[in-house]
Amino acid sequence: MRSLGWTALSLLVSTGVAVAADTPGPLAEARRLYNQGHLEAAVIAADQARTAPGAADGADLIAARAYLERFRDSASADDLAAARVRLARLDPQRIGARERTEFAIGLGEALYFDAAYGAAADIFESLLDGGPISPLDTRDRVLDWWASAVDRDAWPRPDIDRQMAYQRMRSVMRNELALNPASATAPYWLAAAARSQGDLLAAWSAVEAGWVRAPLAADHGSALRTDLDRLMLRAVIPERARVIGQPAESLQIEWEKFKLRWTKD
Repeated sequence: MRSLGWTALSLLVSTGVAVAADTPGPLAEARRLYNQGHLEAAVIAADQARTAPGAADGADLIAARAYLERFRDSASADDLAAARVRLARLDPQRIGARERTEFAIGLGEALYFDAAYGAAADIFESLLDGGPISPLDTRDRVLDWWASAVDRDAWPRPDIDRQMAYQRMRSVMRNELALNPASATAPYWLAAAARSQGDLLAAWSAVEAGWVRAPLAADHGSALRTDLDRLMLRAVIPERARVIGQPAESLQIEWEKFKLRWTKD
């Protein structure tokens, strides 16, 4: 399945009432460092910013998100524990509405990393259902977290529950594509969910559709096409070959010809 390997969800909103996004100061500096991927420095700046009036909760939010990003690389229990401490002690009533969205994203990530996949899916779904998430690439990443959490939660469940989960995922992804044709997440999970249901012809078609619509994405489809190609080669082709009794090599040749037809000269 797709790895959660994309860059950190940026903190694009003002943090706390004390500063604006372009105002110099420790809190703005912590946010800038986080967005640039300097996570250790972001934590240090956030801890320094906690002493400013009205800034403690916003600082904890930045530090928590930085620790969560560090955990993705380190898998260190200490990083995850530090993120939980900061999320637990900040008061979401003392931060702005848009920052509460960032807070909820942090809660969902922490639950996911704790293997509480169903709870994480609930958090991410509430964000997707709660109204527009700006910018669109942030919404797309929240959608990816939601699908990944649903996928992981579905694995150990009885077949009937898994089928329902993936059927709903397909519906959500179709709706998302209708609203945001440039999504780099929905095409992948539409295909992956069909494959997980055993609907391999639909999965094949969804991969092809995702491949040709990929240039709509912000990176012109580079990451999406890599994910779709991996899904096709590692899962859809071998599984479909077994079902139809055809050599996997012939299906792979068919797939390579399709890609060539949709490759720029």
